[in-house]
Amino acid sequence: MASTPHRAPIRDLTQGPIARTLVAFALPILAGNVLQSLNGSVNAVWVGKYLGEAALTATANANNILFLLIGLVFGVGMAATILVAQAMGAKNLAQARAVMGTSASFFGAVSVLIAVVGFPLSRLILQWMDTPEAALPLAESYLRIIFLAMPLLYLFAFVSAVLRGAGDTRTPFLFLLLVVVLDVLLNPLLIFGWGPVPRMGITGAATATLVANAISFVAMLLWLYRRRHPLWIGRSELHLFRPQPTIVRTLIIKGLPMGAQIVLISLSMIMVMRLVNLHGVELSSAYGAALQLWTYVQMPAMAIGAACSSMAAQNVGARRWDRVDGTARAGVWANVGMTGLLIALIVLADRLVLGWFLPAGSAALEPARHLNHIAIGSFVFFGVTFVLSGVVRSTGAVIPPLVILGLALWGVRVPVAQWMQPWLGVDAIWWSFPISSLCAMLLSLAYYRWGHWRQAHMLPDGPAAPQATPAEVGGQPPTPVCSLGGDEPEANR
Repeated sequence: MASTPHRAPIRDLTQGPIARTLVAFALPILAGNVLQSLNGSVNAVWVGKYLGEAALTATANANNILFLLIGLVFGVGMAATILVAQAMGAKNLAQARAVMGTSASFFGAVSVLIAVVGFPLSRLILQWMDTPEAALPLAESYLRIIFLAMPLLYLFAFVSAVLRGAGDTRTPFLFLLLVVVLDVLLNPLLIFGWGPVPRMGITGAATATLVANAISFVAMLLWLYRRRHPLWIGRSELHLFRPQPTIVRTLIIKGLPMGAQIVLISLSMIMVMRLVNLHGVELSSAYGAALQLWTYVQMPAMAIGAACSSMAAQNVGARRWDRVDGTARAGVWANVGMTGLLIALIVLADRLVLGWFLPAGSAALEPARHLNHIAIGSFVFFGVTFVLSGVVRSTGAVIPPLVILGLALWGVRVPVAQWMQPWLGVDAIWWSFPISSLCAMLLSLAYYRWGHWRQAHMLPDGPAAPQATPAEVGGQPPTPVCSLGGDEPEANR
């Protein structure tokens, strides 16, 4: 299969104008983020308006758990994505496929284990979060189904991320579109029931997510097979799924710190959710509605940041350091412009858009507007941090971004939110967002300027010999994707 011509949309991110290439590569990612956010918002409208504030609180609490669980394996996916992108930049398709096989096996096994362990512990986890009693049974029903869907959610996200590392953003977008369409159609059907389909309530919302992801994931695998995508592993190459020790070690050593960043974010959000829950369902639902808005505000930063990470990694593999720095600059300015504009539009219309996620006449609307005005500006700072962290991680420098995030969240955000309440009241929670995000941005800028991230490596002693037939890209010979710093000492590994 390695020699079979492919028609899949692969983009070489080591060539062409940096800003234009970055934007063109990021647009399908941004469109996918829009789709995911619209999907979550539509689901929140069904749940909040028709099942009530307790149901909305339940989904907000359960989704915080989901974000935490994604973080547990997210780093492995990121490490695999960077390895694939570096290999594609180095024109070494065989190495990219070896990484794909090993990381798919590792990633799949861990996701199944999390689902099996988490399913029976759903209520205990939610109780630990101090989920309001009125929302607890609903949250448990919702979370148990999400645990069943976990392997599908993880594997779909993993394959999509690795394809983006290879320069293919169109394929993940197309199948994410299928997920969203199916989820939107299935939500009212399964929540309210129709004909032979029983009324499932909030459980129906989670079941719609499970079914939509299952159908789309299978369809994506079939599409990759039919199109003979360069990263597709056929029956004659099943040995590539046998884990290679060097790659597994890299996935763990580099992936755990990257996954720990998501865990730190998740735990801090859970801690904030606990602090909010102590003020009752009204404030919890206000915060839940604001969280729905913030998913849109994050979209430009996450799209540009993901594109920067893949683009930087390909250029690291090609040893084009001028383009790595250019990618960082273009990503920062694109993020500031796009995120700033979006924040301005949302603030002007926040009464309208927050009302979409709350029952008519809800007393939670004004608290939601108030907290949104305080906290929403923090996402400009967040975006800069996200872009710079993605660029420095593309070399394998994974510890400093973790330390910066830990300091900002647990050294600033949580203490401000908790300990400043005697002076600021509940506003201390909302002010903790811009204060901590500003600290993270300043630390990230300092590390990018003065840190030694350019000397970091992904693979420690050179890549394991790929167990696949070499298939060069663009007619160029494959080159190594490790030892990127030459003879300089390995730093920040």
